[in-house]
Amino acid sequence: MKADTLVYEKKGDAARLAAIDEGRAVEFDFYNENHAGEGNVYLGKIVHKLDLANGNVGFLVDIGDGEEAFLNASEHDLKEVNMTEGQSVVVQVSQEKRAEKGAKVVRNIQIVGTTLVYRPFRMGVDVSSKIEDKDKAQSYRNAVWENITGQEGWAIRTAAVDFPIEDVLEEMVKLRNIYENIRVKARNATAPALLYVRENPLFEYIRRYKDDLQTIVVNNHNLEKELSEVAPEGMVKYCAEPFAEYGLEDAIVEALRRTVELPGGGRLHIQETRACVAIDVDSGDMQSGGAISRLNEEAAKEIARQIRLKNLSGKIVVDFAGSSEYRFIRPVIDILQSELADDPCRGRVLGLSRGGNVEIVRQRRRPSLLDTFTEECPTCEGTGRVEK
Repeated sequence: MKADTLVYEKKGDAARLAAIDEGRAVEFDFYNENHAGEGNVYLGKIVHKLDLANGNVGFLVDIGDGEEAFLNASEHDLKEVNMTEGQSVVVQVSQEKRAEKGAKVVRNIQIVGTTLVYRPFRMGVDVSSKIEDKDKAQSYRNAVWENITGQEGWAIRTAAVDFPIEDVLEEMVKLRNIYENIRVKARNATAPALLYVRENPLFEYIRRYKDDLQTIVVNNHNLEKELSEVAPEGMVKYCAEPFAEYGLEDAIVEALRRTVELPGGGRLHIQETRACVAIDVDSGDMQSGGAISRLNEEAAKEIARQIRLKNLSGKIVVDFAGSSEYRFIRPVIDILQSELADDPCRGRVLGLSRGGNVEIVRQRRRPSLLDTFTEECPTCEGTGRVEK
């Protein structure tokens, strides 16, 4: 997915960000500095031990966010933690709180940089599979290996090969220092306490869309100056009310609607439930097979856009129009796979179910747009229906 414009607006502790391509919003991000954002590290306090299914154990952890976070006692590559109420533990937010559920946290901390990810609880060096130049990827991997100190793990990001190897090695030192600072703070802090705040998400968006990015709009002069020092001349602009200026207030309202009209006719009906997201492709009055095939292909592209725009996650079930035979559905599966290939939340198309629906799974990290702006109606309990 492409974006030619990024719009960033911060007021007080709350910030919001939008990615735009050819005048249409393709992605939104909303966060508050006082809330537990994905990637933040805390010294948490165990407040309750939970007995889970199949003999597993979990904990409710107070991280000072106003709502207790969930920690699983068992994590990959780590020994199962055995703690009691009142003990302190260093955790990182892996999934932000949403609707009725609190945040999820992990002990397996990762510090994300521009070119690398530092993984102090793992061993070895992994390389992004998206790096096309395999020889260059291997040379970077060798250089990182040669500079490992003690027991630690690293992941080389796709963007690494756009930088000199010297910059990558400098970032190794920087990320180690960040983690060491977290450890020092943890020893001196009283739980619950914030130990580390992830970088401004705007910088991650800039890296994500760098190949097509033409304009960055911000409402903060200090940020404008910081970005102007590294961005091409004329790319960074200041605007006091950028969301209003670029029509993004209306775009948010539009994105919250359940029905999406398709340019070629037909529509999408998108329903978020607790179990999954259901998407129905409505062909309207279309009858011919050729028209329905074109509709489904158009719908597949728009579904990929809506997934990013609304931040839909978990299990997503799509009922395309017309026949559910694989030979008719294969083209739309190919389109979905192509459109979601660069999804940072790892949207994966599982294929066609026996019931004739296309299934997608997407990693849940942040609340959906609907969860961000609305809450379940206490009268109808989310059904959207009233008694006759």
